[in-house]
Amino acid sequence: MNPQELLRIVDSLHREKQIDPELVIQAIESALTTACKRQFGEDSDVSVSIARDGGFIKATVGGRELSEDEIGRIGAQTAKQVIIQKLKEAERDARMDEFYSQVGQLVTGIVQRTERGVTIVQLGNVEAILPRSEQIPGESYHNGSRVRAVIYEVKASGNRVKIILSRTKTTLIQRLFEQEIPEIAEGVIRINAISREPGYRSKVAVSSSDQRIDCVGACVGMRGNRIKNVTGELAGERIDIVRWSDDPMVLIPNALQPAEVEQVLLCDMIGRAIALVSEEHLSQAIGRFGQNVRLASKLCSWDIEIMTAPELERQIERAMEGFMEIEGMTDEVAQQLVEQGYLSYDDLSVIEPDALMEMGNWTQEEVDAIVYQADVKAEEQEIVEEERKYQEKLAKERRATEELDRKEGRSLPPPPVAAAEPEVSDVPGGELPPADDSAKEDKQTDGNV
Repeated sequence: MNPQELLRIVDSLHREKQIDPELVIQAIESALTTACKRQFGEDSDVSVSIARDGGFIKATVGGRELSEDEIGRIGAQTAKQVIIQKLKEAERDARMDEFYSQVGQLVTGIVQRTERGVTIVQLGNVEAILPRSEQIPGESYHNGSRVRAVIYEVKASGNRVKIILSRTKTTLIQRLFEQEIPEIAEGVIRINAISREPGYRSKVAVSSSDQRIDCVGACVGMRGNRIKNVTGELAGERIDIVRWSDDPMVLIPNALQPAEVEQVLLCDMIGRAIALVSEEHLSQAIGRFGQNVRLASKLCSWDIEIMTAPELERQIERAMEGFMEIEGMTDEVAQQLVEQGYLSYDDLSVIEPDALMEMGNWTQEEVDAIVYQADVKAEEQEIVEEERKYQEKLAKERRATEELDRKEGRSLPPPPVAAAEPEVSDVPGGELPPADDSAKEDKQTDGNV
């Protein structure tokens, strides 16, 4: 190999492929070492080095230095193949480093084609994929059209880099808000939490570090222009702007808007919040197919139950009757339990034993006996109670949906019940029902678009 020609190739690969020259030289050294071992035996003591400044190759086998002619003759084709492979790997690693740092960032690409529901998007000189499960329900992508998404995952696939995009993650809303609302990009307004059911509705909780700036109004913009730009990128997905608070007693009513919440009861030990509303606001608080309360629960990280005062009274009566069936339970302790939000036998299994001992002035043995009885009764009632709650929830959501449809004279197909957002994976199959743009809510309230 001509030293000058070698250096020219290395420099060319560096400039055209953005590959570190050191990686190229190391790949050539590794290729020549492999070729020499094939020539002289795998157990041979082979050493190959290339001078970084002059490009001269020095190779020794068992301490004997090989001549230039020997180096030139040894496995030329094999060395060439290994070099090509190493260069492909180096180029792949360079791409990996480039795009891995962009995970979670907003990118714009051009749709190339769609194959079996998977959309291929051109990002500069590389192709990325937008899987069906990461597409907003009801959206379609045409060849040559522009699409914006976040980079969801980057991983090696052989000698290539596989870049997966997403339009369903909450990160997309975060990035769009940062782009459309300067106060967020500058850090004056902060996005504290986002909950989303792609293509249907999202809730975004925001706060401001400057008391002179209205965080909700700034996000909505003059005549709703800012938020309209965001919803326009999300196929008309409705977005509720919620004022954040560290106090759940304030945050939960904000998250349930436009419904008015009369009172919030918290049970810290089991992460449950009971939101009391009037019969008039029951349907709004629950939302179509339970969507409003579901999104509010995710936003606040509380298991929110919507009840009217009469419903809560009936729950308390059932809980009191159930607790009093436990041998050793007293009226006073049962009353304290329901006042703190413990409304079932299952709830007693998570209460701290010390707290229960203090409530009833009991010994550890007495508390253990009460918890054991509660566990046994919970198992007996589990199937019946779960079915009752499920049917009650369905009936409540159905009434809320019918009430909202009657008020607004429209209908909407049920949205998907979104599970907890998965960790980065290769996007499972399945597709949500298509969104009906004509059926989406356009009613605006304070901070709701």
